Amino acid sequence: MIDAIASVIGLVVPPAFDFIRKKFLKPKADTPEATLSTLATTKPEKMGEYITSLAELLKAKTSYFNRDVIGEPSKWIIDLRASIRPNFVYIAMITRIIGIAMGWHFDEGYKAMMDMCCTSWFSSRWFKI
Repeated sequence: MIDAIASVIGLVVPPAFDFIRKKFLKPKADTPEATLSTLATTKPEKMGEYITSLAELLKAKTSYFNRDVIGEPSKWIIDLRASIRPNFVYIAMITRIIGIAMGWHFDEGYKAMMDMCCTSWFSSRWFKI
């Protein structure tokens, strides 16, 4: 029973959350584009300074995000990072299939975690809203 509940939660919750967020929550009105639009109509001479400050902010955010990476990471590191979630899903599916076929008795929490991992991955791939 817990397996079915976990599977339904994993399939339904991520797309439902995205749907609610997109349909009912208003996007922020304070965007760089809105500010540039306001500056263009009120003070066009300040647009250059604003764009320069936005570029500096983006550089600062990028350097903070990449603070632990020196230089360009190697290709195998990039591939390893990209493969973590799909490989975890494959391992969870294979473990469940082999476990069911061989009659293994998993802990309920472990089964629920595997089911939610697989179904949330599938729902994020198949049920785009």
